[in-house]
Amino acid sequence: MKEPRPQHDLWFVDQIYPHEKKLKSWLMQRFPELSELDDIVQEAYFKVLKAHASGPIINPRAYLFLVAKNLVLNRFRHFKYEKPPGDTDYEVEEILDEIDDPLEEVTKSEEIQIMIQAIKSLPKRCRQVVTLRKIYGYSLREVAKTLGISVSAVDTQSTIGLRKCAEYYEAYQFRGENQ
Repeated sequence: MKEPRPQHDLWFVDQIYPHEKKLKSWLMQRFPELSELDDIVQEAYFKVLKAHASGPIINPRAYLFLVAKNLVLNRFRHFKYEKPPGDTDYEVEEILDEIDDPLEEVTKSEEIQIMIQAIKSLPKRCRQVVTLRKIYGYSLREVAKTLGISVSAVDTQSTIGLRKCAEYYEAYQFRGENQ
């Protein structure tokens, strides 16, 4: 039997649990058709605690929201492809139509890697703002509060960051064409 981990429990109480109400509200706003809210939140807690046990989490609140969002999206994907009752025959063409083009998938993956590199190339504050706004979906006010800066600074940094990411992407494409 494993020994209790009071530090782990305290971390959860201090860093994760206080966000439960906001998380539920956010999930219901984004996914009004969600019927298993409590299950999603509990599963998110489990995954966040498991991740924390393997190493520190830099922004626990952002990570919690991201995990919950991904759980909801995965659940919706599962239900989308679940076989309807009484439907037993599928045509091969119908199944193949649902599969994305492998070349398109590789291209998407490469584009994501380029954007990750573009974001990593940004100055620290700009990178933080872009990550919180575009990756984690924070509002201007939430980013301002999290980083302790003004809303106008968040807006400015977001604009600068997105412009620099676009420039990085264009430069990458230009380099690829000239090779």
